[in-house]
Amino acid sequence: MKESCKIVFLERDTLGSDVDLSGFSELGEVVTYAKSDPEKNAARAAEADVLIVNKIPVNETLLAGANHLKLVCLTATGTNNVDFSYMAGRGIPVANVKGYSTDSVVQHTFALLFYVYEKLAFYDRFVKSGEYTRSDIFSRFDAPFRELSGKTWGVIGLGSIGRKVADVARAFGCSICYYSTTGANLQPEYRPVSLETLLEESDIVSIHAPLTPATEGLIGRAELARMKSSAVLLNLGRGPIVVEEALTEALEKGSIAGAGLDVLSVEPMRADNPLRRVQDSTRLIVTPHIAWATVEARQRCADEVCENIRAFLRGEARNLVSG
Repeated sequence: MKESCKIVFLERDTLGSDVDLSGFSELGEVVTYAKSDPEKNAARAAEADVLIVNKIPVNETLLAGANHLKLVCLTATGTNNVDFSYMAGRGIPVANVKGYSTDSVVQHTFALLFYVYEKLAFYDRFVKSGEYTRSDIFSRFDAPFRELSGKTWGVIGLGSIGRKVADVARAFGCSICYYSTTGANLQPEYRPVSLETLLEESDIVSIHAPLTPATEGLIGRAELARMKSSAVLLNLGRGPIVVEEALTEALEKGSIAGAGLDVLSVEPMRADNPLRRVQDSTRLIVTPHIAWATVEARQRCADEVCENIRAFLRGEARNLVSG
């Protein structure tokens, strides 16, 4: 099987150049393409027995000429880029990876929170500008911030990531409530509430839900208006869950205290994204979808894909998804 198995990476750069992919060579011939090229992707896919993609739409346009294709592997958990009806019609299985980035995303959630919650941009700028060298006191209090202990942290989406965020927030002394977007992830350890109650009661709201018809646009003007003016919103789920124009307006008006985002409605960020109007880094931090991307998480992702292929070649079903 190894000699006849051709493994094709269509978006190798989405894993980073520092990730070791040598294990794939043990499974067959490996061909890597650094970046997606819409004009060439279909021809490149036609070479593959096993195709590895990240964000490229997996559909008839990509795979019509892939006559030898036996397996599609995603270097991601999300499967919204896959046309499962087409894949089922072709009898081609799809495998994703799960759980590889939980610790990474949880860590980044708190990095975003503390950046805005403790006004770190303000104090960093104060020191580096030289103002601190001219100060007549050892500290400064004109950008006040508060303790997490005793605050209410609301989690939207209490899957594995949301649950671990809740655990860490509890260790900081927070009271936890959550809203399940599916009704499936019920956790007796924490308090389930309606979305309206969560928004009204929480000092920090963090989103860790997938993008579905039920979550798209979940947080818009009406929902942001329910939040405390001192509250911080964090989105580490998917960008379209938050209506960006509404969030921009809320930040501009001071309706909420701040936001930390790692995901946007369109990635890379469009030049006309309204959030670009908010240049005050004490109110808004945006990172370019990197919460998942610690070195360790990216290596785990690659290793999991490799193991998915290894299992498939042994005739075993591992991490296969059907929609």
